[in-house]
Amino acid sequence: MAVTGGKFHAMSDGTQAQWAEIARGDRAYAEQIPERMLVHLEMLADDRHGMAVDRLEHSLQTATRALRDGRDEEYVVCALLHDIGDVLAPTHHAEYAAVVLAPFISERNLWMIRHHAIFQSYYFNHFFGGDRNGRERFRGHPHFDHTAEFCALYDQRAFDPHYRSLTLADFAPMLRRILTKSQ
Repeated sequence: MAVTGGKFHAMSDGTQAQWAEIARGDRAYAEQIPERMLVHLEMLADDRHGMAVDRLEHSLQTATRALRDGRDEEYVVCALLHDIGDVLAPTHHAEYAAVVLAPFISERNLWMIRHHAIFQSYYFNHFFGGDRNGRERFRGHPHFDHTAEFCALYDQRAFDPHYRSLTLADFAPMLRRILTKSQ
């Protein structure tokens, strides 16, 4: 058994007490998810890719529009975090966001987050020779309309440099509430 200073070097060498200590550490680390998510959102600043606003402003606009429309906190936080995967997984950002948010949100909003990129492509895919109607393969799914509406009302409209968005600090309390609960 390779153990130095009370810490094992192979999982198979761990004791029950060591694993209990690790579990306590994991719980404490998980409590910091909201703070790490806020830092991650800040990484979207100054990332424009030719757009009129950066990805952070796009996220803030999407969430602000949803909040001003009376959407519930979970939906607003989903709107804020829908593109969180752009930093590390730009071509799979929707799936990335869905994996991160899965423990905290409803199945309906999870489906919306996971599929929003496909639904969003309706607005631009034809400019690249692609099929703008790729989302149609999901027609009839219980969350199709929910996702199409998210893209139409909030996501595709959130590129206005003159829109007065709320700040990340304004959304932080609701983000903390949503990301500290689990389904």
